[in-house]
Amino acid sequence: MKEVCGICPHHCALEDGQTGFCRARANKNGRIVCINYGRLTSVALDPIEKKPFARFMPGSKILSIGSFGCNLRCRFCQNHSISMASCEETEAMNVKPETILEKAAALIPRGNIGLAFTYNEPLIGYEFVFDCAKLISEGGMKNVLVTNGYVCEEPLSALLPYIDAMSIDLKCFSNSFYKKVGGDLETVMRTIAICAEACHVEVTTLVIPDENDNPEEIRELAKWLSSINPNIPYHLSRFFPMHEYGDRKPTPVETVYALKEIAGEYLNHVFAGNC
Repeated sequence: MKEVCGICPHHCALEDGQTGFCRARANKNGRIVCINYGRLTSVALDPIEKKPFARFMPGSKILSIGSFGCNLRCRFCQNHSISMASCEETEAMNVKPETILEKAAALIPRGNIGLAFTYNEPLIGYEFVFDCAKLISEGGMKNVLVTNGYVCEEPLSALLPYIDAMSIDLKCFSNSFYKKVGGDLETVMRTIAICAEACHVEVTTLVIPDENDNPEEIRELAKWLSSINPNIPYHLSRFFPMHEYGDRKPTPVETVYALKEIAGEYLNHVFAGNC
């Protein structure tokens, strides 16, 4: 009998033993489970600005963890070696939430403020994120989430009381582009709107030449974002050749700065990254 996963809008209907589109959730004995629970592929103490956050506790550091899998398929993904991988294709350490709490607390003398879920798409490992975030919050530290925002409203709402800040990737402002990567614009817009009411939110767009660098599209994006809150920080980042886009040219610096000027007509805090 098929079971339907309720974490993201793909709503994968899985037979027993079958793994979903994200490669991190599966039907095990008639129940949808997170098969990347506690399986970490990356652990680092990063500057908060790397997430990127420009206006959330600047100058601090944060313990950053990631697993494997993703519920989108971006041909330009910068972390494709883990985000596009399955359980069998990755080397991962098994870690309990209590261990993560201990590690985060031990790093406080080195400037750690808490825990960042990042590197791959964290929300496909929802149960692990929830368990860790609850412990970190109860321990008086901060939780931040770096996400593509492609998630269903019910699990997101249940998690938000434990999240202090979110960096949300708004890949473009057109449905045609989102279809290319396996998502939809409306879902991500809804995620941003919901989260902006609950915690600190910053939004990032990776600018890819001839893909999502249309000035009018960025204008409409910035205009919409300002309708939620003109103080939401917005990051425009340069694309560099990566994954299936390895033969592309990097985004010209002047393109990013020109788009920054446009976005700045509507938003109070716009940043040009990797320039």
